[in-house]
Amino acid sequence: MRTLLLASTILLSATSALAQETPSNILTPERVFSSPSLNGPVAKGVSLSPDGQLVAFLRSREDNVDVQDLWAAPTGEGEPYKLIDARALVPDAGELSEAEKARRERMRISARGVVEYSWDQQGRYILAPLEGDIFLANRADGKVRRLTETPADEIDAKVSPKGSYVSYVRDQNLVVYDLASGKETPISDDGAGLITWATAEFIAQEEMDRDTGYWWSPDERYIAMTRVDESPVDIVPRFEITGGGATMVEQRYPRAGRPNAVVELYVRDLQGGGRVKVDLGSNTDIYLARVNWSGDGKTLYVQRQSRDQKTLDLLSVDPTTGASRVILSQKAQAWVDLNDDFRVLSDGRFIWSNEDSGWRHLYLYDRNGRRLRAITRGDYPVKHLDGVNEQTGDVYFTASMRDGKELPIEQQMFRANLNRTVDPVAVTPGGGWWTVSVNGPATAYVGNYSDPATPTQSALYRIDGTRVRWIEENKLDASHPFAPYVSRLRTPEFGTMQSHGQTLVWRMTTPPDFDPSKKYPVVMQVYGGPGTGAGVQKSWQPLTNQLLTEAGYIVFRVDNRGEGDRSQAFETSIYRRLGIPAVEDQAQAAQWLKTLPYVDADHIAVMGWSFGGFLSLLTLTDKDAGLASALAGAAPTEWSLYDTHYTERYMSTPQANPEGYAATDVLPRLDDMTGRLLLLHGMADDNVIFGNATRVIDALQAKSVPFEMMLYPGQRHGVRGDPRQLQQWRTYLDFLDRTIGKRAEPKAD
Repeated sequence: MRTLLLASTILLSATSALAQETPSNILTPERVFSSPSLNGPVAKGVSLSPDGQLVAFLRSREDNVDVQDLWAAPTGEGEPYKLIDARALVPDAGELSEAEKARRERMRISARGVVEYSWDQQGRYILAPLEGDIFLANRADGKVRRLTETPADEIDAKVSPKGSYVSYVRDQNLVVYDLASGKETPISDDGAGLITWATAEFIAQEEMDRDTGYWWSPDERYIAMTRVDESPVDIVPRFEITGGGATMVEQRYPRAGRPNAVVELYVRDLQGGGRVKVDLGSNTDIYLARVNWSGDGKTLYVQRQSRDQKTLDLLSVDPTTGASRVILSQKAQAWVDLNDDFRVLSDGRFIWSNEDSGWRHLYLYDRNGRRLRAITRGDYPVKHLDGVNEQTGDVYFTASMRDGKELPIEQQMFRANLNRTVDPVAVTPGGGWWTVSVNGPATAYVGNYSDPATPTQSALYRIDGTRVRWIEENKLDASHPFAPYVSRLRTPEFGTMQSHGQTLVWRMTTPPDFDPSKKYPVVMQVYGGPGTGAGVQKSWQPLTNQLLTEAGYIVFRVDNRGEGDRSQAFETSIYRRLGIPAVEDQAQAAQWLKTLPYVDADHIAVMGWSFGGFLSLLTLTDKDAGLASALAGAAPTEWSLYDTHYTERYMSTPQANPEGYAATDVLPRLDDMTGRLLLLHGMADDNVIFGNATRVIDALQAKSVPFEMMLYPGQRHGVRGDPRQLQQWRTYLDFLDRTIGKRAEPKAD
């Protein structure tokens, strides 16, 4: 006992001395991963009420950043107020069902409390699922009504368009709740086992950005809903290892080249009670990509994607019979990207985007799918259709461009016109990164803005860009939680480089007190995967970047070919060789870094997660890059182990492209590792399954190659919660310190 007391005294003394040695303006991992958030009061999930009188948003609690409440603010006078207090309604959050855990994992939701909400079209109600049950807030009196309290979770809850009903999925069946009578009505009753109604299947959630499996018609007469049969999907046994033991999970996982679930679409008539099956064609090996209703509820529009993803058909469906016809098709030699730009106008015409010009642009079509005109044009991609004002003909969209040319590092909202093709006009200012949410009639929007010196700010604006009121000003002043550390916040430098005929954009952040006459180690941050937004942005940077610069590292990132929303040529240059162009670009970037007089060429590391973990492994095994170390988290290591929709989009199938799959397998490259490796993985990962890591572990051990490993029991594809993330970043910093930092050994001559 005396020995233990002595050891504790020594430890406390050392800890106290360390605290004294760390100036108060130097950011530490302990402060980053604690409450309140250093990012300040950031509003999430902001939306306007349909009548434009109220703004709702999610805000993290000051005492726990991982729990969110629902807040509201009048669009006129008045202060924001808490509409739903998560912990007041559900003080003790229990364990979520496996279905809800999986759904949140697919949606990358790690918070608890109120994580999503929805309005009815009149704006009378706000529906908020909370810890597996359903709550309804009434705007008129501010009262919150609990609709369900059952052992099972109610998931994907929605309030119907006119506010008459609430719908949700319970135990694999769709249920409708009549708000007037309080009566529940099952809309399906045979969901069980491998059959699920009204729920997006794994592939739709993970890869297709479709998180729901049912859609109300605007008049509340019909519900279109999916029926998913997982019986054709292979069982991939995996251990889900937690701190308390291990469980064998027989997961239905659709690997590349193997069968998918069979997805059917039905329409239920709530007035007549009948149900019809939608004709999606004789081939069942397709993807149900998107479902939309016309404004009058008389036509159902369905986007059907072929298994090889080279064709995307738009079907017009009669909801009374299920009969369908193809009115428009998009085709591509590589793949057709999915998007959420489809918008039906009141007169039956519709807007949709495609990449026929080599860039994604918006086009106007008549009700039969005949193209009428281009709405946008230029050497830039439209990223998202934000809103349409049919009275004025104005069309609002998000893009990264200036003067008709792409500008990947910035993002703004622009205005075009339905009736003629014109040069777009910027609505939001340049110089940073905007995301917007436009109200239904496109008369106002909620704008979220940040830049490298400005944490995310949210405000309500008139559609001409005039600010009406702040929602969260989040001003970086003396009262802001980040204020003690702002003096050491470095402004990143942005630039471009050429690679294989394409222009790559990069960002570099140097340490505080940077001296260009000295040499510094470099951490190359990578993601690199296709199908995601830009990584190099003029936006508020993750606070962990400052942890790296405080440790003395230059932080560098380049968006390689295939990454970000760029031209069709930039994207499809990776087709059938996923990862190869990316590592070529990263290796070229590493070579360029080594030419800089202030870079220590022998001390460059790469770090990334998911696809970034895969790319970190590839770059560590590329002699042209010549890196000292790599940190690779949750890495896919052989593409035939990954899912169908993502992998086949870029690689085709293992049967049709065996050479491509072999060339991107990590294992044959391990003999060429140029430095030390830290491998990380969640031991319950159901996306990039743990087998991706164990095959690398086994191969390195068989080769007697030393490496380091950090495994996370109970964690899925991401590491959740402040304590574990703190441990993760302590591990990162320790590994970097020993391989490229202060404790790194000089490279032998």
